[in-house]
Amino acid sequence: MLDEAVGLGAVTVLGVLEQAYFSLQVIYARRKYSVSPPCISGPPEFERIFRAQANCSEYFPIFITILWMAGVFFSQGLSSLCGLLYLYGRLCYFWGYAESAPGRLAPLYFSARVLWVLIGFSAVGVILSFCRVYLELDLLQALGHALF
Repeated sequence: MLDEAVGLGAVTVLGVLEQAYFSLQVIYARRKYSVSPPCISGPPEFERIFRAQANCSEYFPIFITILWMAGVFFSQGLSSLCGLLYLYGRLCYFWGYAESAPGRLAPLYFSARVLWVLIGFSAVGVILSFCRVYLELDLLQALGHALF
């Protein structure tokens, strides 16, 4: 089982490292713009970095849960690929938001679409597994017989 989940594990580690990078950027911005904790307001440059990190952190538990659900129940390879795309989208989102508020929009929409694909993979995988385990019905096999 562990060999089968290595892609998901690698994406998870990359995601955690990305979150650490975002947190470090907030620390650097606090120093640069003299915004001491617990303050969360300051110059717009600081606030954009702070919000970008907070937004990415808010979605991270959803991403990790859906990544693993899609990987376990649907396809580890496709889920890992989508996970990498999502992390790339979030990195672009962070950089874009740090530059300007409108700079966050295109990467935000991209990463949201990837997240929805992972949600779809998860739902399909869980439904197929549920039918196979509890209803003793292999929907993919039944669909294959119906089509051919």
